[in-house]
Amino acid sequence: MNLNLKLEYYPKISDELLKEAMDIIKKNKDKWDSPFFFDTKSYLDIDKIKTITKPFLSENIKNVIVLGTGGSIQTLLALKHLSKKKIYPVPSSRAVELKGCLEKTSPKNSVVIPISRGGETLDVNSTIGIFVRRGYKFLGLSSMGTMNNILKEIECPILDVPDLSGRYAGSVTNVGIVPAYVSGINIKNFLKGLEEGYNNFSNYDNNPALELAAFLFNLYRKGYRVVFSMPYSKNLEGSVGLWVQGVSESTGKDERGMIGTYQSAPICQHSVLEFLLGGTKGIVIPIVWTVKNENPDLVLTSTIPYINEQSAQTIINYQADATFQALIQQGVPTVEISIDNPLEQNMGHLISFILSSVYYLCLLIDVNWAINPKVIIGKQICNQALRDKITPEQREIIRGRIAKEKWYS
Repeated sequence: MNLNLKLEYYPKISDELLKEAMDIIKKNKDKWDSPFFFDTKSYLDIDKIKTITKPFLSENIKNVIVLGTGGSIQTLLALKHLSKKKIYPVPSSRAVELKGCLEKTSPKNSVVIPISRGGETLDVNSTIGIFVRRGYKFLGLSSMGTMNNILKEIECPILDVPDLSGRYAGSVTNVGIVPAYVSGINIKNFLKGLEEGYNNFSNYDNNPALELAAFLFNLYRKGYRVVFSMPYSKNLEGSVGLWVQGVSESTGKDERGMIGTYQSAPICQHSVLEFLLGGTKGIVIPIVWTVKNENPDLVLTSTIPYINEQSAQTIINYQADATFQALIQQGVPTVEISIDNPLEQNMGHLISFILSSVYYLCLLIDVNWAINPKVIIGKQICNQALRDKITPEQREIIRGRIAKEKWYS
């Protein structure tokens, strides 16, 4: 199957290293659950989604306000540029974003979609009430916990969220598909692309996702720990965010793993590229992300002959390829990932590629791809401090005492 996705990287790994990676993956894959997200159909009831969401599909609904964070919202952010309505992601109660959303929307033309698997996410639960008080319409994605009880009290329709790892589940469950559908995104084409991708990436032969994982793992064994992404299209930043979360949260456990980071390109050429080209080597692996045919694009007018009448994205892609080449010239192991265009089917290919690559990388590093046990530590500290009304001064004293026990005693 020919996917509209291209992987180019240097230095190329040898057939021997690729075979070794396949052997490690085969040996480790039965240690943990099978990748449920390769199944693009079993967790979705499209007819039920259409029935429950029908009241929110009218032309009067102009805004889709999504209360969610992390895996609960990242897939939607990857598809956000395809929406026919204005999507307002509200990942927390940070006042500037929350106030901006309230000022630009109204209860008459908006639907609020809170999303949480466990129902105890403070970032979501802390923002629901401010929209309820103003009379906004709600469509809940929830199955348990405090949030589920709140949504039942306001008697809004609720669709379930399965107890699955969120960063992988968004694209194959209600979590990402329901708000995408309400926003007018063509979920049929997206799911088609997703299925095509997993049909390709679930095999061992001619598998670019496995090859990327093997490339990264080979560098990991040499001491590389940071994967720095440079998305040369605004339409790719949501997908790159999913990649960053996947690499960091999935591989980073048991004192192992890599961290994913990113900055928009070509801005990053003027801020971090000097370090990548001339700074400490052997730590960072850059990844260049590009779109061949942007949507939308426009033709530039310029007095510079080689710019005049070029498309805007053409100029961007010249910069991307030049950065890629410069990194190679300086001996920096580098990857370029590109898709033909950022429409739904190709985004399905890209997201399936991202999640498959992360899955294989986890098996190579020998960590459980699905869990993230340490994340709850900060959440528990925060909730306890709120309940006990611990002041900022008291919190600083507590931190100082812990630091003394850890490092100074």
